[in-house]
Amino acid sequence: MDTAEEADICRVCRSEGTPDKPLYHPCVCTGSIKFIHQECLVQWLKHSRKEYCELCKHRFAFTPIYSPDMPSRLPVQDIFAGLVTSIGTAIRYWFHYTLVAFAWLGVVPLTACRIYKCLFTGSVSSLLTLPLDMLSTENLLADCLQGCFVVTCTLCAFISLVWLREQIVHGGAPQWLEQNQQQPHNVAGQPNEAPGPGNGAPENQAAPVPANPPAENEVVADNPDIQMDPVEDMDVDNEDEDDAGAEDAAEANNGAQDDMNWNALEWDRAAEELTWERMLGLDGSLVFLEHVFWVVSLNTLFILVFAFCPYHIGHFSVVGLGFEDYVQASHFEGLITTIVGYVLLALTLIVCHGFAALVRFQRSRRLLGVCYIVVKVSLLVVVEIGVFPLICGWWLDICSLEMFDASLKDRELSFQSAPGTTMFLHWLVGMVYVFYFASFILLLREVLRPGVLWFLRNLNDPDFNPVQEMIHLPIYRHLRRFILSVVVFGSIVLLMLWLPIRIIKLILPNFLPYNVMLYSDAPVSELSLELLLLQVVLPALLEQGHTRQWLKGLVRAWTVTAGYLLDLHSYLLGDQEENDNNANQQANNNQQARNNAVPVVGEGLHAAHQAILQQGGPVGFQPYHRPMRFPFRIVLLIAFMCVTLLAASLICLTLPVFAGRWLMSFWTGSAKIHELYTAACGLYVCWLSIRGITVLLAWMPQGRTVILLKVQEWSLMIMKTVIVAVLVAGMIPLLLGLLFELVIVAPLRVPLDQTPLFYPWQDWALGVLHAKIIAAITLMGPQWWLKTVIEQVYANGIRNIDLHFIIRKLAAPVISVLLLSLCVPYVIAAGIVPVIGVTMEMQNLVQRRIYPFLLMVVMLMGILSFQIRQFKRLYEHIKNDKYLVGQRLVNYERKAGKVSSASPTSSPQE
Repeated sequence: MDTAEEADICRVCRSEGTPDKPLYHPCVCTGSIKFIHQECLVQWLKHSRKEYCELCKHRFAFTPIYSPDMPSRLPVQDIFAGLVTSIGTAIRYWFHYTLVAFAWLGVVPLTACRIYKCLFTGSVSSLLTLPLDMLSTENLLADCLQGCFVVTCTLCAFISLVWLREQIVHGGAPQWLEQNQQQPHNVAGQPNEAPGPGNGAPENQAAPVPANPPAENEVVADNPDIQMDPVEDMDVDNEDEDDAGAEDAAEANNGAQDDMNWNALEWDRAAEELTWERMLGLDGSLVFLEHVFWVVSLNTLFILVFAFCPYHIGHFSVVGLGFEDYVQASHFEGLITTIVGYVLLALTLIVCHGFAALVRFQRSRRLLGVCYIVVKVSLLVVVEIGVFPLICGWWLDICSLEMFDASLKDRELSFQSAPGTTMFLHWLVGMVYVFYFASFILLLREVLRPGVLWFLRNLNDPDFNPVQEMIHLPIYRHLRRFILSVVVFGSIVLLMLWLPIRIIKLILPNFLPYNVMLYSDAPVSELSLELLLLQVVLPALLEQGHTRQWLKGLVRAWTVTAGYLLDLHSYLLGDQEENDNNANQQANNNQQARNNAVPVVGEGLHAAHQAILQQGGPVGFQPYHRPMRFPFRIVLLIAFMCVTLLAASLICLTLPVFAGRWLMSFWTGSAKIHELYTAACGLYVCWLSIRGITVLLAWMPQGRTVILLKVQEWSLMIMKTVIVAVLVAGMIPLLLGLLFELVIVAPLRVPLDQTPLFYPWQDWALGVLHAKIIAAITLMGPQWWLKTVIEQVYANGIRNIDLHFIIRKLAAPVISVLLLSLCVPYVIAAGIVPVIGVTMEMQNLVQRRIYPFLLMVVMLMGILSFQIRQFKRLYEHIKNDKYLVGQRLVNYERKAGKVSSASPTSSPQE
C-alpha cells in the first residue's frame, strides 16, 4: 500500500504530490488518471474552456478561500459602494447601447430618407435647406421607416454589385468584352479554355476571333457535326504554353484588368479584425461611428448613381417624347421612368463602348463594358422576377373573370382605388403559377427520357447558372426567350382555365360563379373557419408526400399509354434494354445523338442541346427509336396532351367544389359560404378517399388475414389519434383561448356594467393559434421539460404514437395548469369573496378583474424573485472582490455521492 501511495502521480505533469502542491482526486476517474495538481487542472481548464472532466463528465468543484478578517456579514457601506458601481456600469452600458440604437436606427435611416427626398424634390432650395431638414422633428417615425427601406435597397444593391463582380471574375467576362485582349494569344492558335456548358457563349475561341462571334448554341445549330470537346485531347505541354501565352497577353493589355484584381491578403486581415460586434458598436467601443459615416456616404452615393441619375434621364426622355401623360396614368410614374432611364443608359453605354473600342481606349472600353453588364443584368432581373410573373398574374385574372362573375371594369376600378395592392397580388399569383409550373417540369424530367424536354432549361443541372446566361447571352436571345415563355405560359392558361370555364358554363350553367363574398351569413364564424383551414386542413394536406407520388404515377401512366398508342414509347421513356446496358451505351452516346438529330428538319437546335448535355456529364441523352411519320406522331402527342390537360382542369375545377358544397350543406344548410372553404373541404375529402383506395389496393394481394390485422392496427391507431386530438388539439386550445379571453380580451372590451359573452368555437380557434405560437417559441427556446416532451411527440409521429406518454407527460400537466388558472380565481371570486360580506358592486368588480390582477401578481412575484437572485449574485460578487484570496479544489467523495461544501464557479481561479 505504501508503494502504491508513493506511485500516485498527476495525470498532466506526471509528477508526485508535495506539501506545496498536493494531489487531488476531483472527479470519478480512477487508476493512473485519478490524481491531479490544482495548478495543472486550472491551466488545462483555461486551455480547454470547459468546467468538467472530458472522460467522466463530472463537473469540477472549487471551494472559495476568504481572508481571515472577513466579517460574517458585509458592511452596509460595502454593499452600497458595490451597488453604486453596478448601477454606474449599467448606466454606462445603457448610454452606449442607446447611442448605438440611435445611430443605426435613427441617424442612418433618417439621413437616407431626408437626402432621398431632397434629391428628388427637383429644386435647388432643397439642397440649401438640407442641413435644417436633417434636424427637423416632423414625421420622424414615418421618415425612419422609409429610410430603413432606402438603406435596405442600397445595401442590397451594394451586395448585388459585389456578387456580380465575383460572377464576372470567376465565370469569365463575355467574349465581346475580352476579344481585343485575346487577339495576340488567339493568333498563335492556342485556345485558352474549353467552352463551358453552363455559359451561353464560350469564354475564348480558337484561332482569329470574328467581328461578331455567334453564340454557342447557334454555332452548333448551324453545324450539327461540330466536335464539342477538342480541348480534352490536349496534353500538358500545350497547357503550359497556354499559360505562358496568357501571361504575355496580360502584360500586353497595359493593365486593362487591374480593376478586376484585388489583394486577398489585405482583405483577409481586415476581415479578421472586423467583427459584427465591432462594426455595429456592440463591443463597447466608439469605432462604429466611423462605420455610420461610411454607411451614410454609401447610401448617398448609391442614391445618386442608381436612383437619381437614371430617374432624371428617363424623366427628360419621357417629357421630350411626349409620353408624360401615359406614364402618369400608370400610377407607377417613378418606377417606369427609372426603368426607361436604365434602358437609355444601357444604349448610351453600348455606343460609348463601341467608340472606345474604335479609338483603342482599353481601360475605358472595359469599364464601359462592365457598367453595361451591370445595367443589363439589373434590367433582366427586373424582367424575369418582376414583369414576367406580373404578366402571368394579370392573364390568369383576365381568363378567370367569368369564374367569379367579374368584368374588366371591376378590375380597373380596383386598380385605380389601390394600384400598389392590386399589382402586388397579381405578381404574387403569377409567382405561384410560375413556381408550380417549374415544379411540374421537374417532375416530368424524373419520368421522361433525358433529352425529351431539350427545349426547356433544366433547373437541377449543376452547370445551369442563370446569372452567367444573363452576362454572356445577347439581349435578342433573352428577348426571344421571354416572348416564347409568355406564349407558352399564356397558352397553358387559356387551355387549363379559360376553355374549361367556358365548357362548365355551357354544360353546368348553375355551377358558376364561385361564391367569394367577404362575409358569411352562416352561423359559423368566418374567422373560425379561416383559422381551421389555415391551421389544420391545409398543413395536413400539403405535408403529405403521397400527393407528389400520385401525380408522378399518373404522369408515368399517361406517358406509357400515349407511347404505346402513338408508337412513341422509345422516344418518351427510352428502350428498356438500353437502360439495362446503360454503361455500354454511354460510350457511343454522342455519336448516336447526332445520328438521331440530323434527319429531321429543324433539329439543329435539338442536336445542339444533345451535345451540350453530353458536355455536361451527369445529365445524359438517351437515344431512341424513330418511328415512321415522326412529326405527325409528335403533333398527335401534343393534341392528346392538350385534351388530357383540359379534362384534368375540368375535374379539378368541379369535383372538389361540388363535393365541398354537398358536405357543407349538411352543416350550414342553404346558406352560401366562401368557396375557398368548400374547395378545401372537398379537396381534403377527395384526398382521403384516394388515400383509402390506394391503401386497400396495396393490401388486397396480402390476403384476408393480413387485411384484418392491418384494419385492426389502423383502427387502434386512429382511436389513439382521436383521443390525442381531443386532448391536445381540442381541450388545451379551448382552455387556452378561454383563459386569454378572461385575462386580456374581456377586461379591455367589456365594461363593468355589461355581461361578457363567450363563444367556445371562437375561443377554440384563437386557442389553436396561440397554442401553435407557444409550441414554436418553446421549440426555439432553451431546453426544459415541455420542449423535451414536444420533441419526443414529434419524433414518434402518428404511426408510433404513445398514448400513455402523451397523456402523462404532456396533456395532464398542461391541462392541470390551465384548469387551475381558470378555477382558482373563480373560486376566490365566487366562493370566498361573497362570504366576507362585501357589496354586489365589489363582488362584480372582483369577478371581472381577478384574472388580470392575479396575472399582474404572478408577474410581480417573478420580477421580485429575479431581483432577489440578482442581489444575491451582487452580494457574492462584492464579497469575492474584497475578501476572496483563492480557491481550493474539492475532492470527489464516493460515499456521499456528491461533494459537500462545494462551490462551483464559472471560471476556476487559483
